[in-house]
Amino acid sequence: MPGYWDDIVLVDSTPVETARSRETVKRAGDSSLDDAIGNAAAYGYCRSHSRWFYGMRLHAIFGPDGTPRAAMLVGADRPEREIALKMLPGALHGGETVVGDKGYAGRDFAAAVDQLGGTLLRPPRKDEPDDGPRLSMIRQRIESVFWTCKDLLTLERHGARTLHNLRARTAQRLLALTACVYLNHWLGRPPRALADLIA
Repeated sequence: MPGYWDDIVLVDSTPVETARSRETVKRAGDSSLDDAIGNAAAYGYCRSHSRWFYGMRLHAIFGPDGTPRAAMLVGADRPEREIALKMLPGALHGGETVVGDKGYAGRDFAAAVDQLGGTLLRPPRKDEPDDGPRLSMIRQRIESVFWTCKDLLTLERHGARTLHNLRARTAQRLLALTACVYLNHWLGRPPRALADLIA
């Protein structure tokens, strides 16, 4: 698959809510089952929607065509950079440009990516000069890949009640995305033309 060998990789995370109402969150937190989502879920902040949510975060690394190269589902309160550094060693072959958002800022993180053979590119923070490359187009691509998983492949409506089922349903969506991207490459179509493949 071309996306697996591409020299650009996209890293980001997206919320996977597990409860909305206060009562549901309370029940999830009171659960004594080892497989309960409440034992792994946490409160996290979604910058793109400017709101708090309860659940997990799907952290992922994709090729520009949407090919998943690494993914982790963790509590929503876990730091993005920490999770990215766990995924990147298995997702990089050496020489890639790693494109992330402002959440991946920090000299230590950039140095760690460099040691793995990659080069980090991200938008500047407010206190940094804005003289780097424009990343908005490539950043929109990863948002589009996550939208494909959450809307077209129904991850937003996962319906899981246990951690095992949530992980299984997330893996199903990522495998379906991989299969569709591969089939579209093989057929010479745009990589994420999924509508007629999932109908």
